[in-house]
Amino acid sequence: MEHACAENASSNSTSFFLQIVEHPDGTVTRPVSPLAPPSGEQSDAPVISKDVPLNPTKNTWLRIYRPNPLPPARKLPVVIYFHGGGFVIFSAASAFYHNSCEAMTRAVSALVISLEYRLAPEHRLPAAYEDAVETVLWVQSQARDPTGGDPWVTGHGDFSRCFLMGSSAGANMAYHAGLLATALELLPLRLLGLILNQPYFGGVERTPSETRSEEDIILPLRANDMLWRLALPMGADRDHEFCNPAVAVPPELRHLPSCLVKGYEGDPLVDRQREFAKMLEREGASVVALFDEGGFHAVELFDPATAEALFAEVRQFISGGCYNAVRSSHIAVRRRRPLPIASRDSPHGSCGTD
Repeated sequence: MEHACAENASSNSTSFFLQIVEHPDGTVTRPVSPLAPPSGEQSDAPVISKDVPLNPTKNTWLRIYRPNPLPPARKLPVVIYFHGGGFVIFSAASAFYHNSCEAMTRAVSALVISLEYRLAPEHRLPAAYEDAVETVLWVQSQARDPTGGDPWVTGHGDFSRCFLMGSSAGANMAYHAGLLATALELLPLRLLGLILNQPYFGGVERTPSETRSEEDIILPLRANDMLWRLALPMGADRDHEFCNPAVAVPPELRHLPSCLVKGYEGDPLVDRQREFAKMLEREGASVVALFDEGGFHAVELFDPATAEALFAEVRQFISGGCYNAVRSSHIAVRRRRPLPIASRDSPHGSCGTD
């Protein structure tokens, strides 16, 4: 099964990064990826979605997802989601991210708000972080104006249970937006956690998992280097704090909400992700780090069973089972083998170490 998923990933994803064309004027030509429209409000699908503007001057917007029908007599946790793509390619409307957000909305029973943010190199970092923070402030504005805001958000979102989530580069964004949010007065919005799925970090010195990735099916080393070259501020190397969080640990890190860090042993970035989780623990942040054997970068976009397992962990984290334990113990790192495909249709067990 994993071999078949890897072949599918290779034919559908690796070429996206390697087909980016850099031009002498600093721009790029991006390969075309399939886009999916929002369902609209009249759909009878189990998840419905719509687009709303965020900042028209920056061409940023939000795609909002909600279960259909809504669960009775309760409001939904709010998950602000940032897609991956190395800060350079893909969109909130990219079909695989749209489908993933639909599946997560259904599995977690949440209100998911996915950001269409500015891409590099036209808008190098920290532009994406600024867009992420603007999204948080937009959600806060909805909480402050329940009669004048978007009815899906004001009517169905539980602003006391808000989470930042991202995959790959989006997880990097969720981390940096979380740091920036520690300096903001967000009430009545409450950020309870960061959900960091295969966070995209790097550094000048190669890790063993990076060294082994020259022919990786999703994120070969040369593509990884190119993405950072295009995304980082001009003149910066991969030891910039946007790429390598360990080079300058910010004091506000200890004020982050609880963090869920998810990784897979087959991801070229797994060594960075382990180091990141250890840094969070060392600096006093609350963290649950879950690393599965096997897998590859962005595996949940290609393997429905892995996606289902990930969303079960997200649901458990959001529901408070992991959150309460982590607040007292600071970290519970678990490494486990993936469940057999046939049994991955059920939620995982506790947050503790296997």
